[in-house]
Amino acid sequence: MRIFFYILLFIIVLFGISFAALNAESVTFHYYIDTKKLPLSFLLVFFFTLGALLGWLLSLGMFLRAKRKIFALKMQLKRIQPPENPAE
Repeated sequence: MRIFFYILLFIIVLFGISFAALNAESVTFHYYIDTKKLPLSFLLVFFFTLGALLGWLLSLGMFLRAKRKIFALKMQLKRIQPPENPAE
């Protein structure tokens, strides 16, 4: 299983290197304060990563809300259910 992981990681790294080589031309990036010339591959990877992190953070909030709701429902269920009598 570990060798499969290393092969997959190697393929992803090769794909990333070829992606960077194919998109090596510089583009002008304008933002509010200044302008910079940056490689297109860097901008694409940066904004993809930024979008993935923002999506993860937003889904983390929903996940934590769901966990809290499940906990509250389990506590409510414990209060409603009669206690089990092991003596019987």
